Amino acid sequence: MNPAEAYIVNQPEPYKSILLHLQLTVQRVIPDVEMKYKWRIPCFYAGKSPICYLNASHKNGYVDIAFWNSAHLTRHLEKMNTEKRKVVRSLRYRSLEEIDDRVLREVLAEAYELRAKGFYRKK
Repeated sequence: MNPAEAYIVNQPEPYKSILLHLQLTVQRVIPDVEMKYKWRIPCFYAGKSPICYLNASHKNGYVDIAFWNSAHLTRHLEKMNTEKRKVVRSLRYRSLEEIDDRVLREVLAEAYELRAKGFYRKK
């Protein structure tokens, strides 16, 4: 088991179930995605392009799926969280029931389409 997989399966519930659902959804939606372990969290890459990462915040009771190129995203921004971050946006979940799979798939597909755009929006 690689470190990214261990991060997910070693989480207590409900984090583990949420993370597993997010991982499987990312892997279904994005072709040839690779899950790597960077900065002590699971990160998903399409080739050399970072797409998103997963983070379980035990202190605050949620799981984030955060998008690096969120400066370019246009779909479902009203559902995304930017708390204490200047560029990265995330979808945040406290339970499996909170996950809207349609929204998650649409944001993932857009993030994949925009993967070459980079981290910041150039003015």
